Amino acid sequence: MNPWAPGSPCTPSGCVAHTAPPVRPAPALRRAAAFTRELAGALRDGDGIARPEVLRGRARALLDALGVRLEIPDGTVLSAPGARGARGEPAPGTLVVANHVSWLDAVVLLAVEPVTLLAKREVGDWPVLGPMVRRAGTRFIDRGSLRGLPGTVETLAGLLRAGRSVAVFPEGITHCSAPGGRFRPAAFQAALDAGAPVRPVTLGYEQAGVPSTVAAFVGEDGFGGSLGRVLTARALTVRVRVHPPLRTAPGAEGRRSLAARAQALVRGTDPAAHPAGPHPSALCPAGPRPAGGPPGRAPAAVPAGRAGRDPART
Repeated sequence: MNPWAPGSPCTPSGCVAHTAPPVRPAPALRRAAAFTRELAGALRDGDGIARPEVLRGRARALLDALGVRLEIPDGTVLSAPGARGARGEPAPGTLVVANHVSWLDAVVLLAVEPVTLLAKREVGDWPVLGPMVRRAGTRFIDRGSLRGLPGTVETLAGLLRAGRSVAVFPEGITHCSAPGGRFRPAAFQAALDAGAPVRPVTLGYEQAGVPSTVAAFVGEDGFGGSLGRVLTARALTVRVRVHPPLRTAPGAEGRRSLAARAQALVRGTDPAAHPAGPHPSALCPAGPRPAGGPPGRAPAAVPAGRAGRDPART
């Protein structure tokens, strides 16, 4: 199997649904208008959107416009701290690896810290977010090209050596929820080559405290259909769990072992890191919970940014 083009069992009709009653058309239209205004502002920023403070602010504003609440502890960063080398060379950047559910995932990571994104080439051609992510410095790959894989790994290693933190989704494709797909090892080779730490991150979507697949962008789903579901989603929250960094050292372990360790942390299957159990999530084989089901436990993280401002409620 091509490691950059894995398959997913998830489909929009079989996996994706609201777990809370959708908002009415008028509030959804207000969200759509707010989202459009923020996108227009991002385009007016031009190349200036690549500035970290601008990019992070725009990402948070886009989530606010959609009515998506970002839950993350205060002071959380994605880049792991590192020391300079003996000859004063910069510390390597951090390889940020996360599970992949939605097109929102990239916006969420940028709202936490404006890292460089590695994305499939098609993302740059999207009519809505494509121009924004191109100007933000996203690096694109041809996921179906095995021949280009060594060059992609070397490019990624070069960015890390230069001190740039880079976010990738090593499942290679979206899944509606946990457990997702196996982490592909290619990107982890770049971290080993650069001596860069790996930061595992878990993204979980909920509606009113109940795990939800409404934000998922899977299978043959179109961007418009996915955006429409997000615009009508009630009480949609994304919880970001940033795990301790995994340090790398030449010859200490292989890329497959490193990928497996990161995958275990992201899925919450590492008992040392999560003694209370795995991250709560709906499982695709069991299907989504019906709207209006019993409430789950409330998120414990501290909201970041301008959480709570929802155009649907104004």
